[in-house]
Amino acid sequence: MTEQILGAPRQITSPIRPWYVVASVVALAAMVIAIEFGSNWVLNFVHVMCGGLWTGIDLFMGFVIGPILRRLPLEARRAVISALVPRTLFLMPTLSIITATSGWFLAERTGFLDLNYPEFWWVVASLVIVAVLTVQGLGYLLPANLRIYFELQKPTPDLAIVARWMRVYFGVVASQGAMQIAIIIVMARFATGP
Repeated sequence: MTEQILGAPRQITSPIRPWYVVASVVALAAMVIAIEFGSNWVLNFVHVMCGGLWTGIDLFMGFVIGPILRRLPLEARRAVISALVPRTLFLMPTLSIITATSGWFLAERTGFLDLNYPEFWWVVASLVIVAVLTVQGLGYLLPANLRIYFELQKPTPDLAIVARWMRVYFGVVASQGAMQIAIIIVMARFATGP
């Protein structure tokens, strides 16, 4: 799709890049192989590696990139978001899916789903936190990223609406950061025991 900027065409590009789709499919296939044929060590490695990446990227985006983006002029913000959204569009959902799924199977294999109360409350806490992170990520952050991406691709974006979306977006990202820290606390409890 092409839009005009003072007579010059501006190309609005799709955020979907074939390489990122392929990388996501390969990562999901590796998770399935780890679940079906891997040892607990391999499954734990997949879970910890993807969880660490998901948490680290979430915290970095929320507390480093976010504040920087708010202060950038329109053209710089447009350039950063145009480069960032295609990279995170499949990366973040893939990391969250792999982390949660491998964590579930790992918990099942290692007996965490069979714990008695009050220890089982830690399992409940992890499930609630992952559910909140998933709903926020897939239900709000992903669509908001796409809305902002496409709005900033326009020759004359509505900066008031982008600013309003960004305020809510940064609040949700801050909440995600808090949830990521909470899940680290729960995982540390699982790793060390009662």
